[in-house]
Amino acid sequence: MKNLRSFLSTLFLMSISLTVFSQISYERIPLEKMEAAFEQYKEPAITHRRFKHADLQPLIQKHSKVFQVEKLGESVEGKSISSMKWGAGQSKVMLWSQMHGNESTATMALFDLFNFLEGSGDGFDDLRMLLKSQLSLKFIPMINPDGADAFKRRNSLDIDLNRDAISQISPEAVILKSARDDFEPEFGFNLHDQQVYYNVVNTPKQATISLLAPAYNYETEINDVRERAMQTIAGMNELLQQIIPGGVGKYDDAFEPRAFGDNIQKWGTSTILIESGGYVGDPEKQVIRKINFMIILNALHQIATKGYEKYTTEQYFAIPDNGLQLVDLKINEMLVSVNGTQYPIDLVVRRRESEANGSYFVSGAIDDLGDMQVYFGFEELDATGMEYVEGKVYSTPFESINEISEEKALELLRQGFMAVKVKNGAARELHTLPIQVLKSTEKLSGGWTTSSAPNFFLGKEGKLIYAVINGYLIDLENPKSQLFKNRIL
Repeated sequence: MKNLRSFLSTLFLMSISLTVFSQISYERIPLEKMEAAFEQYKEPAITHRRFKHADLQPLIQKHSKVFQVEKLGESVEGKSISSMKWGAGQSKVMLWSQMHGNESTATMALFDLFNFLEGSGDGFDDLRMLLKSQLSLKFIPMINPDGADAFKRRNSLDIDLNRDAISQISPEAVILKSARDDFEPEFGFNLHDQQVYYNVVNTPKQATISLLAPAYNYETEINDVRERAMQTIAGMNELLQQIIPGGVGKYDDAFEPRAFGDNIQKWGTSTILIESGGYVGDPEKQVIRKINFMIILNALHQIATKGYEKYTTEQYFAIPDNGLQLVDLKINEMLVSVNGTQYPIDLVVRRRESEANGSYFVSGAIDDLGDMQVYFGFEELDATGMEYVEGKVYSTPFESINEISEEKALELLRQGFMAVKVKNGAARELHTLPIQVLKSTEKLSGGWTTSSAPNFFLGKEGKLIYAVINGYLIDLENPKSQLFKNRIL
């Protein structure tokens, strides 16, 4: 009886599909409507990008009445990897996310999309009917749960899953390859995050979203499969230019013979890579989550209506390339003394994130120095006439970090003290103070060379004007409000 009902339901949807498809033409969903849909269906249980495998399991089960949920297998550490299927159309689309465990932006957007697809009575029912009748969707929200729980790129074998498409050493790689082979999708969406330092090449514009139709051979040739991906991306870019004008890059298409995106393209699935970069003022990527929701919904609509056919490969190639020219801080013309002679140098700093105690801290590093004119800083300072000045450690220890307020830290900085010591506290304990806090060491690390941590002062005529703490720039006279993500050393 159950099989009969399923058969009749499929026949019904097929009849709708034939009727609807004979009448549809592609017209992009208005931006304001997609924004309203996101706000209505945003998954409230996910509020930051460091969620764990266990956090997603009740959300997956919440959708099991409407989506067909299937356990595909287990990770190295025995965590379940599930797929979720929706729709009964002829065009098959597979979307997979978090192949790299610390690349979670699109995963958030997928759960927003699941809520949307289950909605009704909100002005989107015709769109849902169209998608359901034309598409069969298969989602794999988290391919690398072990990496996600540690918030690291690689899996528990320390293998980059995106370099394991051929050898399939990892169980997660076997699962993804089997899912593609069993489902045989026409389109695939490979969902990733990229460094926040990617820019639209030779401009200061951050590449908030980068797109790519991966190559399937070293010659980067274009066949019908790759062309469909390029056309779809051109349509996605048209929408993105409304949302983040000038903030879209094209990812490098050099062929990587071990990568999943390149091989899935080679195996006959039109594959679209979405890389979520950075957006100023959005450290938890909630704005970029919204952008992912909109462009994925837009792309599914294109595929359902074959609207991608109106776009060209020329429009795809017109998307500017990615660069890697952004830095957190760029200081120009700082004076440093070597053997009694002063030299004006430019210096650039990047701050890398590290996981700790369920949150994270950053470690600043001087990436390069000399002539840095090809870089663009999120923050830039013209230090002409200012000299590099070493900091000091305040000699009297504090009992604990709780005795040090932000105001006290700034007062000490103005006196030339760049670090304080605490008696009680754990090394690697996190804090948000604009000063270095020492527990396991008595010595402040710092300097201006590429082998040094970016901890120093900038002064002029004997007066300290700026402090650089772990790569954060602090105006000592007029400090701005900013969130410091430091740790006790």
